[in-house]
Amino acid sequence: MNPNYIAPSILSADFARLGEEVTRVLEAGADIIHFDVMDNHYVPNLTIGPVVCEALRKYGVKAEIDVHLMVKPVDRIIPDFAKAGANYITFHPEASEHIDRSLQLVRDCGCKSGLVFNPATPLDHLEYVLDKVDMVLIMSVNPGFGGQSFIPSALDKLRAARRVIDQSGRNIRLEIDGGVKVDNIRAVAEAGADTFVAGSAIFGTRDYKATIAAMRAELAKVRR
Repeated sequence: MNPNYIAPSILSADFARLGEEVTRVLEAGADIIHFDVMDNHYVPNLTIGPVVCEALRKYGVKAEIDVHLMVKPVDRIIPDFAKAGANYITFHPEASEHIDRSLQLVRDCGCKSGLVFNPATPLDHLEYVLDKVDMVLIMSVNPGFGGQSFIPSALDKLRAARRVIDQSGRNIRLEIDGGVKVDNIRAVAEAGADTFVAGSAIFGTRDYKATIAAMRAELAKVRR
């Protein structure tokens, strides 16, 4: 069983002090840093590119960086993020003409690869590419903006994804993104997630350490 990872999303951080914010949240107990990359095409918002990832590495950030690409097409920018210091690169199946090829490209660039499933996207693609997937990301909000409310049906999709992963016998992380907070993280973990993206739920609080500790306390109560 994978250990639980807390993955703060910098989408909700103070971009004027990003290096400091990332350092603070890691010192507060976060495991990996989540990048929400939006292109104002695949999703209705525009955020950050590889130069921000590279800047954080130059700033001294050593933790793993988990890049969630909400861009279309994806292949052009995958090598740029790999070169900038990404560890995980995940993308949406709708954003690639050739999913298997895009997953292989991520790995060829030296990163761990993953697929992202929107609330209304079925998990069918997984059946054919499990050998190339290191992470499955279930969206519990529609992508494009931070601070949205958790969509409850994501729990059923998490359970389904967990069954697929367990039956495969492969070491694949199961991530959840959208509306994850202290008061629902236990239910999300019990549905099968092991990696928890949280943006405003962490960066919107004054004490990052206390918030992450509260999340850990809820995760310690999990019964699977």
